[in-house]
Amino acid sequence: MSRTTLDLWVGIFVALGFAALIFLAMRVANFSGFDASTAYRVEAPFDNIGGLKVRAPVKSSGVLVGRVASIRFDTEIYRAVVVLELDARYPFPADTTASILTSGLLGEQYVGLEAGADVDMLKDGDRVLITQSAVVLEKLIGQFLFDRAADAPAQ
Repeated sequence: MSRTTLDLWVGIFVALGFAALIFLAMRVANFSGFDASTAYRVEAPFDNIGGLKVRAPVKSSGVLVGRVASIRFDTEIYRAVVVLELDARYPFPADTTASILTSGLLGEQYVGLEAGADVDMLKDGDRVLITQSAVVLEKLIGQFLFDRAADAPAQ
């Protein structure tokens, strides 16, 4: 094999390696998903969003139905407002509930939607009124330790 042919094969191999790295980086960064042009946005206010991040998945029954578009703090109601970008293929009733859940014990946080029974559907710009905030592990441990100390017999 000549030197030029060998250099060509090495160059092809390196280019495929870079393409694979870019593909993996996009998958890790959650760039894959649905077409944002066919999506509708709804807002959901939460008391505590924990470690929820922008681009986090929005799931219903374990199926990816959207992504977190933005997170802001509303100074009028003093709550975090999460804007959800939902795929238009998945309409949800107006009385849908939104919860911040965790994958596994210490995994990533995502928004879980549970459909209600209303005949009216959520439209672009609507607000999800029933929300459940993230469970903060530190707060649970503190409550557990405080309850144990209160139950201990006085010496």
